[in-house]
Amino acid sequence: MTSLSNIKVEKNNQNEKDKSYYSRLFQKFIFRAVISSVFPLLLVGWGISIYYSTFAKSRTLENFQERITQHQRTIEMFLENWNSIIQFISQNNSLEYLSDKKNLVTIFELMNNTMKNKYGKYFSDIGVIGSSGKHLAYIGPYNLMDRTYDQTVWFKETMEKGVYISDMFLGFRKVPHFIIAVSRLENGRKWILRATINAEAFRSLVEDVKIGRTGEIFILNKEGVLQTQPRSGGKIMDKISMPLQAFHIGIKTHTIESEGFPKQIVAHTWLKIVPWLLVIKQDYSDAFSSVNYVNRLTLVTLHVSALIIVLVSFITAKSMIKTIKKRDEKTDYLNNQLILTSKMAAIGELSAGVAHEVNNPLAIILTERQLLLDAAERASNLDSRFKAQLDKSLAQVITQIKRCKHTTQNLLRFSRRTKSRIEKVDLNAFLSEMIDLMEREAKSGGIKFFTDFDETIPLILSDPSQLQQVFLNMITNALDAHEGKPYGTIRITTITEDHGRKVKVTIGDKGGGIRPEHIEQIFNPFFTTKPVGKGTGLGLSICYSIIKRLGGKIEVKTEAGEGTEFFIMFPVTRSSDLKKNNENQ
Repeated sequence: MTSLSNIKVEKNNQNEKDKSYYSRLFQKFIFRAVISSVFPLLLVGWGISIYYSTFAKSRTLENFQERITQHQRTIEMFLENWNSIIQFISQNNSLEYLSDKKNLVTIFELMNNTMKNKYGKYFSDIGVIGSSGKHLAYIGPYNLMDRTYDQTVWFKETMEKGVYISDMFLGFRKVPHFIIAVSRLENGRKWILRATINAEAFRSLVEDVKIGRTGEIFILNKEGVLQTQPRSGGKIMDKISMPLQAFHIGIKTHTIESEGFPKQIVAHTWLKIVPWLLVIKQDYSDAFSSVNYVNRLTLVTLHVSALIIVLVSFITAKSMIKTIKKRDEKTDYLNNQLILTSKMAAIGELSAGVAHEVNNPLAIILTERQLLLDAAERASNLDSRFKAQLDKSLAQVITQIKRCKHTTQNLLRFSRRTKSRIEKVDLNAFLSEMIDLMEREAKSGGIKFFTDFDETIPLILSDPSQLQQVFLNMITNALDAHEGKPYGTIRITTITEDHGRKVKVTIGDKGGGIRPEHIEQIFNPFFTTKPVGKGTGLGLSICYSIIKRLGGKIEVKTEAGEGTEFFIMFPVTRSSDLKKNNENQ
């Protein structure tokens, strides 16, 4: 009992080792596939993604700076252009000429007709102001002739510096506007030519520029007061909370983050002609949306590609491991068959030797019997009862000698069949010999053979040695099926089918039967329901392979507790597969 337990434990340990081996093989394959393909792919992909992201963001920032540079030039050109025109008018026309309202109207209309935009004229009004701060002439929609400007900042700055561009202010109009003013000294008399810029026209120059979905552009004066209206909110002349940048040359770019607001990228530059700060703002996500989209798409594609490689590697590895496992099982199966064939050959040689060794003593016993029989015939004084007993004993001797000779003949036939060759086989006679060989073992287990042979079945072309192996295995299994029962029966029948083209052999037993869940597995190599040490699980698998090679087929019918029947069909003539098999041998 202990040895059987050890065998079972050893077999389970071997199965666990096999599982562990194939599992390690699978893991090695996946690991190498990942290291050799996925890891380099991800490494290169991530590197390209980082490089592209850095490069694209740098280009986006450069483009951002180019936008503010272009806009700066546009605004500065606008201011410089009108500043030059106003200076030209003041320098090339006398105070007397400009003080004439008709002349001033002509000049004003000429200025506005030179350039327009969708908001109309660029100038709201124009006026000539004397050194006292009062208008000498005025053209415009407001009543400003009686106003005095000698205390205003723009008047003082213009009189002092000669040229002045103001910030947005309310003035006497009470609406935001800014002016361009120039002063001229003529014949010892100083006077000012002042033009008011149309605020809406100027705002359109700045505010109508579209930068993405969230971008905006606006102007601040040096106190942080809005000179144009931002897209995100706020009014002209409102002071914003954004930290004001100190005066600097060129463009500065930075990001700002504040609670409750998205991260923004900001670029700013100071205008040269007037101390205004030009600002461009845009949400960070909007500014880099294209970069982020391409980056996300690249990373998704990269990781999907890596996942596909892993899945393909997984499927390939699984398929390869399955193939390797099948080949290993087939190799083990062939090795076991080789061992079994070697055993059968050894049994055949042993049987031949035993048969010859037994036949020699039998011949001597037969000769000695004849001598005893002759001596008894010559002896005349033998007691009649003794002589009758002697004759009976000698007759029993001849009976047992014939029995032994029959057994040795069967052993000799068995030994001759260990070599594979195709020949005509009488299945009825063949099965009878197999029953004779197995009958003693059957009787010891209380099992009887019953036969029902169809005497009309034809001879078949087959391989006796392989048929011998099939029927030995089938009958042995039938005997083992009665284990645990005090008696049993095995019925073997033959019959012709398919209009004489096939012969069917039925081997049925009254054993324990086969469970339904085991039916699909009984022909699989190494599958057995016998106790450990009593079966290898190769018997039926070998029978199935041999029958298939011989061009036949095998079917099973069973009922748990009632017994099992195996139906074996053999062709009368060889199939093409059997011919090839015979040629190979």
